[in-house]
Amino acid sequence: MARLYVLLFLAQIVLAVCALISCLSAEEGQIRALPRVAWVLIILFFPLVGSIAWFVAGREPGSRPSRTAWPVGNGFAERPRRPLAPDDDPEFLRSVRDQSRQQDAELFRRWEEDLRRREDDLRRSEGEPPREEDRPEV
Repeated sequence: MARLYVLLFLAQIVLAVCALISCLSAEEGQIRALPRVAWVLIILFFPLVGSIAWFVAGREPGSRPSRTAWPVGNGFAERPRRPLAPDDDPEFLRSVRDQSRQQDAELFRRWEEDLRRREDDLRRSEGEPPREEDRPEV
């Protein structure tokens, strides 16, 4: 008789552990009647009754896990996923790079113009004519 009680006690513990795992891993939309915290407390304080109540009334009928946890296929999504952040998006990175190159070219062009203007001003102040032949065009 003692062996039967030990066996029933172990079955109750296994049922309670399974109910706790099921309750804690269920999505919010799959839990009925009470909040998750209440279900966990019921399962912990009344293992046999709480576990049975969870499986009967606590979860949605269609929330039973499927046979396979993994989707059928090669493991990759069928459609390309959208980048989560802008720095993950190749198109965004390309536009930033192009914009940076344009800004750098514009800045370089303005520096060259400023340098030419300063050289011409310096030559005029010294009385020399500005030289056009040794200036490269940008």
